[in-house]
Amino acid sequence: MENFVFHNPTKLVFGKGTIEKIGEYLKKDGIKKVLLLYGGGSIKKNGVYEKVLRSLIENRIDKVEVSGVRPNPVLSKVHEAIRVARENSVDAILAIGGGSVVDSAKAVAAGFYYEGDIWDAFIGKYNVKKALPLYVILTMSATGTEMNGNGVVTNDETQEKFYFSSKHVYPILSIVDPTAQYSLPSNQLFYGAIDAISHVMEYYFDISRSDLINGIDETIIKTLIRTTEILLKEPENYEARANFCLATTLALNGLTGMGTTGGDWSSHELEHAVSALNPDVAHGAGLAVVFPAWMKYVKDKISDKLIMFGKNVFGLNGDVSPDQVIQELKKWYSKIGAPTTLKELGFGRGDIEKLTEIANKHAPFGTVVELRMEDIRKIYEIAYE
Repeated sequence: MENFVFHNPTKLVFGKGTIEKIGEYLKKDGIKKVLLLYGGGSIKKNGVYEKVLRSLIENRIDKVEVSGVRPNPVLSKVHEAIRVARENSVDAILAIGGGSVVDSAKAVAAGFYYEGDIWDAFIGKYNVKKALPLYVILTMSATGTEMNGNGVVTNDETQEKFYFSSKHVYPILSIVDPTAQYSLPSNQLFYGAIDAISHVMEYYFDISRSDLINGIDETIIKTLIRTTEILLKEPENYEARANFCLATTLALNGLTGMGTTGGDWSSHELEHAVSALNPDVAHGAGLAVVFPAWMKYVKDKISDKLIMFGKNVFGLNGDVSPDQVIQELKKWYSKIGAPTTLKELGFGRGDIEKLTEIANKHAPFGTVVELRMEDIRKIYEIAYE
């Protein structure tokens, strides 16, 4: 186990009836005006928007709104929200939505005080020094962004999908009410599960691990597998939904990274190119395709971990091979309705070079195997079919 420092400043408010409390929390913190940032119309259909507005009014919190954040959030919307926040002199940002909205809100919070283009934070030209306070009401559990300092955005002009990290953009408070997610479409549920499982696996296959954290990782993944299968049949099963939501948060709030060298994260780099080239590809869908391909490419380096994963997560017995474990993971992804090849995502073989070009902008990356252009190309070829 490696040395580590664990610190998470986000207050997590979890459970039924918690959304209605947002105004009280804002008022207690001295917030008088917020930028309300959200995506499409789902929060108005499921009643979340009405609950939030009522709570803001009751606690005399003013608001301005920016809507239309896309599932793969773009820089142009971040720029718009920064402009609105500045023009209206807001005290904080209130993000209502899933990972795309919250990630956008983090970029807005960081960009509010920065005189340059906040994209500089994504390309390593600016270290965030100050940010607006961020409050979150999560309506889709997947990315764990509600309890970390990471944000991913696509530059819609350059087709670059990059991330930034800063201690200044950890949410002050995140509210997670599992009942608000009852009406989510099934594909958002299983793509959320794949996203969270992938976060855990990035750490699980790190080159340095401990038995304790391995066990925590395996429990989180088994919980996500079990609850996903329940929720696909019973979307309003509260216990399953609550366990699913909490598992996705724990997958990337720092817990699973304790004692590691920081995780590998090659699969996320590879996926970012996929959804940058085609923004209609859900992040979880892309991960379902590229993560098993990465596993196959580096299997000789992680064979012991793969076998342990197969036995402890999927219950495989006897002489288990790495290829068998990878196939078992892909089989489960197919079972719940996810794609497992680039071809299924609509890419042609000719797209491999463009994907390689985009991903290579961040190369070399990875700790298990340091991936460069030729490695990247080979993994996309494995992922093709």
